Amino acid sequence: MRIALLGGFDLVVGDVPVAVPVGSKRLLAFIALTGRTAVPRSLIAGSLWPEACEQSAYANLRSALSRLRDNGRKALEVSPADVRLARDVSVDLYHARSLAQRILDPGVPADELPLTAATVDQLSGDLLPGWYDDWALQEAERWEQLRLHALESLAGVFIDAKQFAGAVAAAGAAVQANPLRESGQASLIRAHLAEGNLSEALDDFERYEHRLRDELGLRPTQRLRHLVDGLQRSHPGR
Repeated sequence: MRIALLGGFDLVVGDVPVAVPVGSKRLLAFIALTGRTAVPRSLIAGSLWPEACEQSAYANLRSALSRLRDNGRKALEVSPADVRLARDVSVDLYHARSLAQRILDPGVPADELPLTAATVDQLSGDLLPGWYDDWALQEAERWEQLRLHALESLAGVFIDAKQFAGAVAAAGAAVQANPLRESGQASLIRAHLAEGNLSEALDDFERYEHRLRDELGLRPTQRLRHLVDGLQRSHPGR
């Protein structure tokens, strides 16, 4: 049994998705985000239904638990005082987070990192997209920062290994997640330059320059401009 939080919520048994009511999805997602520790019922009720009175919040929690049927209920260990994730349930976020931390660990040699398309894919999913609960948004922001740093670092490892398609894919995923983040754009430009695709490097820089100006009224830093200075001098008409 596994819970997917990246790219959207799913509860899957084997290869078969399990239908879960909306309120129960929020409960499962909240518990999954807390890790393997037991979560007091008071914390769950207050977090999932912050605008309800205490009595109503507890009633909502009981309802969410009762609506979990069969496999859904087996995903949790429920006691009168707390709720925790069942030990045999895997969560995609845990594996992706561990992968990102490994990529960013300076003690892990680059040649021990998995330089594959699957690695990029694992770091490319947003956490619970379209969910606007405060607790979900906070965790989504933490995950985004971690995965962006990991994707940018991974792009550099791909470049050093002369696997340029992987470098462009990793940097491109970072840019797609946050188009206004300069470090992601720098990674993508470096990947194009390393592969010898000078026009693509310049195109990406100019798109970023225009978007940064139009949306924020800012200009790229000198550090980023330095990457394409020679290209711009070679193409003065652009």
